[in-house]
Amino acid sequence: MRAGLARQALRRHRWSFLGPVVTQCVAALVLSMMFMTGASLEAARLDAAEERVVVASDIRSATGVFAGIAVYLSILMVGVTMNSAIARQRRDIALLRAIGATPGQIRRSVAVQAAAVAVPAAVLGSLLGLFAGRMWVAALVSHGVLPDAVRFTPNMALLPLAVGIVVATSVPGGLVAAIRPARVRPATALTEAAAGPPRGVAVRTVLGLLLVGVGVVLSVVLAVAAPKQADDAGFFVILALCVGVGLLGPVALRVAAWVARPLLRLVGGSGRLALDNVTVLSRALSGALIPLVLAVAFAAVKVAAHTTAAHATGEADPAGAVWMDYSGTAIYATFAAVAALNTLLTVTVGRHRDLAVTRLVGATRQRLLGVVICEAVVVVVTALALAAFVAAVTLVPLLHTSVGTWLPYVPTPYLAAAVVATAAVVAAGTVAPAAVLTRRPAIEVVEAQE
Repeated sequence: MRAGLARQALRRHRWSFLGPVVTQCVAALVLSMMFMTGASLEAARLDAAEERVVVASDIRSATGVFAGIAVYLSILMVGVTMNSAIARQRRDIALLRAIGATPGQIRRSVAVQAAAVAVPAAVLGSLLGLFAGRMWVAALVSHGVLPDAVRFTPNMALLPLAVGIVVATSVPGGLVAAIRPARVRPATALTEAAAGPPRGVAVRTVLGLLLVGVGVVLSVVLAVAAPKQADDAGFFVILALCVGVGLLGPVALRVAAWVARPLLRLVGGSGRLALDNVTVLSRALSGALIPLVLAVAFAAVKVAAHTTAAHATGEADPAGAVWMDYSGTAIYATFAAVAALNTLLTVTVGRHRDLAVTRLVGATRQRLLGVVICEAVVVVVTALALAAFVAAVTLVPLLHTSVGTWLPYVPTPYLAAAVVATAAVVAAGTVAPAAVLTRRPAIEVVEAQE
């Protein structure tokens, strides 16, 4: 039965699985890249001097760390994107529960859905990883991280391992997304399918505060730890804080809307409507905050670690080490940005009928897009503020242990790039699809969905 439920969901809501598919594909690509890099190192015949270059760059450990982070992010981001996909199935799940489907059947169906989309996505990502791995190894050699004797030597036997890891990590992400839809009572599920799920502010807030507290405490501990230990544990501080602020996302967005109210009132009715929409959609939009904050905070920590060290000591870090750090950061920031983009796209597409109804009651297309732009501004500012908090809590103890300063230094171009990149992702997930969706006559949209 679970296979039939999963097959029906995949056919009926195929586009809602785009987020998990892209996330799984990127995860497999990164894993394949790292595995092929390790295989190339093992196949290379290095003399003593060349081996010292490899040891000095610590590339073997770095590939393991990159692969590990890809696994962690795969579980987290697949959970985020699968949550959006399952939200589109709320009415279907409610009906299935009403006619006798058990919570176990719903959970197994979601697990099958996650695995079913993970297999082709992981295969594609692994194959793309061969080409990306070739370029990655060549870039490592050209930047002096690896000696010239290292050549890209793929080990095709490792590709099934990358596929298996992605599939195995996708299932837990799907099961996390299925926890509440599977256990809610049938009558409640039908009510929520029509009116939307309850906010559940208390539980989310407590869990969010708990994770933020864990991140802050761990950060304080790292302030007195050895530099190597502090640097290795920094990612877990970011992860705890990002998940924590993600759970606090609905509250943060409502607070941001309240703070921005005096400013957006100057825009007129569009600003007031945007603030109301952000408040109503705070839970749905908060799903994009975890990957957005993770991308910006992770990039900020990596960049500021190098720029602050250079500013405080007057000596720049080795160019090869900086390049490798920035390259890895770009990979994982892209990973998270893809998850955020797909979550925002799912939310915006889900508002298709609401946008059409708003136009039927008198709003012009231009004014409606103005409302969406105001909403996007609130989301961007909230994400940047939360990312700045996460980056500061993570970065300050690392800087204290490594270069003896408590004050990060980030050049203005890097800050501007963070703002522009965040705004671009949010605009691509909200304003751009809204512009496409509102091109069709509103009455046709409403009639089609009756």
